[in-house]
Amino acid sequence: MSSENLSTENGLKIPRHIAIIMDGNNRWAKERRLPGLAGHKAGVDCVRSVIEGCMEMGVEALTLFAFSSENWKRPPLEVKGLMELFKLALDREAKKLVKNNIRLRVVGDKTAFSSSLQAKIEKVEGMTQDCDGLHLNIAANYGGRWDIVSAAQRLAELCQSGSIQPADINETLFAQNISLADIPEPDLCIRTGGEQRISNFLIWQFAYTELFFSDAYWPDFDKEHLKKAVVDYSGRQRRFGKTSEQVEAESNA
Repeated sequence: MSSENLSTENGLKIPRHIAIIMDGNNRWAKERRLPGLAGHKAGVDCVRSVIEGCMEMGVEALTLFAFSSENWKRPPLEVKGLMELFKLALDREAKKLVKNNIRLRVVGDKTAFSSSLQAKIEKVEGMTQDCDGLHLNIAANYGGRWDIVSAAQRLAELCQSGSIQPADINETLFAQNISLADIPEPDLCIRTGGEQRISNFLIWQFAYTELFFSDAYWPDFDKEHLKKAVVDYSGRQRRFGKTSEQVEAESNA
């Protein structure tokens, strides 16, 4: 069953949950003969515009792929700069998130981060936990395979303790133990930078997610680019395994 909202303002089908793979920061900087970190800094500024766009359209959840579990392989100086940028953004944006009723959650293996960064994440998550507007999820040190393995480990522990039996494990139970289980699965995934792959992002959750690929580098991606992606999404028919005739009959019922 489709989970999008219907905007009464412009007739667009608005995704309840948008996920974005923010790609192209380094190439954006390279084209401008700037250091790679300059691209990441410009990318942080772009996040604000996209958040505003989601709120204006009535999107309920936005999940941003900020740092994958594979990104540790990047040059040490770049990784160090990214971690400092993450801390700075948390410090700078915390009060604005509360003011705008945005709930922040960081998903991924946070144990790999420094104790100071873990403390900042916990502080901002606590500050915004009662906000009931946009759900802003930052995937950091996240990988889709890690997510699935972690869910399997939790279920194995429940089996070992006798709380459940192996035969009890089904898709519903598994989905309850995956990241972001308490919000709708992404309706739309946008990847910037011209690449066309999902790069180990939300593998389980993307089973029926619509994909949109933009050639714009992330620092150049703004509300207009976001709207273009939503317009494209709005024109698609989501069948979830059914025929077009079945979907049309249900929508006309």
